Amino acid sequence: MAFWRSKKTSDTDEPNEAAEDAPSVSDSSDGQQGSGFLSKIAGGLQKTRRVLGTDIRDLFKSEGRLVDEEFLGELFARLIRTDMGTGPANKIREEVAKQYRGRVVHLEEVIQTITHEIRSQLLQDHGELAKNDSPPTVVLVVGVNGSGKTTSIGKLSHYLHANGHSLVLGAGDTFRAAAVEQLTIWAGRIGCEIVTGKSGADPASVAYQTVDKAIEVGADYAIIDTAGRLQTQSNLMQELQKIRKVIDKRLPGAPHEVLLVLDATAGQNAISQAKGFSEAAGCTGIVLAKLDGSAKGGVVLPIREQFQLPVKFVGLGEGMEDMAAFDPDSFADALLKG
Repeated sequence: MAFWRSKKTSDTDEPNEAAEDAPSVSDSSDGQQGSGFLSKIAGGLQKTRRVLGTDIRDLFKSEGRLVDEEFLGELFARLIRTDMGTGPANKIREEVAKQYRGRVVHLEEVIQTITHEIRSQLLQDHGELAKNDSPPTVVLVVGVNGSGKTTSIGKLSHYLHANGHSLVLGAGDTFRAAAVEQLTIWAGRIGCEIVTGKSGADPASVAYQTVDKAIEVGADYAIIDTAGRLQTQSNLMQELQKIRKVIDKRLPGAPHEVLLVLDATAGQNAISQAKGFSEAAGCTGIVLAKLDGSAKGGVVLPIREQFQLPVKFVGLGEGMEDMAAFDPDSFADALLKG
């Protein structure tokens, strides 16, 4: 077991090729506030907005469009293309029908109604990251292979560090050397401590040592990576439960947050991931990664509808700073209006 405070690496340091998703660096460290936050959301949803906005605009002529069954059916089909699912799309269609059926309407009216309905579907309680009354706050991060889990941890760590919080990272994905190396590079960029174990070491042991180190140094947060796994792999899901028990043994009540990283490009496949992990790991929130690379940003709606798990953060790019706390109002506006 090893732990150390990684020195901040310079922008010219060359990462090992194994860390293929190593962070890029920019000067942004504003905590995603103000106009910068809004522009990031708009940029991240560009592909989804292009599909949805263009499709809906294509339904209209300059003189407007009669809201009848044909129009409502076409609208529904276009909403589905963003992977928002039949339930949320039906609610939007019904709201448009309720307000405008039998009337000739213009694009701006329908966009406003759709945005309002999306916003209402995304409203959530407890959207902010948990904070333990007595530090550290322990955050366990889970997800399937390739979901962007380790990268999301790095971005979240940068986000917290930029907002004045101290933290310790735990490289609990001990079976994948590249994940350990990648997270170590993140720690170096940020300038925080990281706990690692030997290749193949017990992930629960790394988790325990991470929490122990965070308590020792008085860190605000301990953020622990886990091995990627499929939600159908029962033995690996049981391992997550073991990790939770070991963490609780060192710090009763922890972990205080279990974040499930979902790949936005997976669309509806993300739903089955959410179901499996929610049941096995006791997930408390969602990190929607790779939003900038997907035209399926609407998947956040069925996730909220089916599981009532709050979306806490969204990944909006490849840089260190490209993580934003989820805001339903900004998300709804950016989904259609930009």
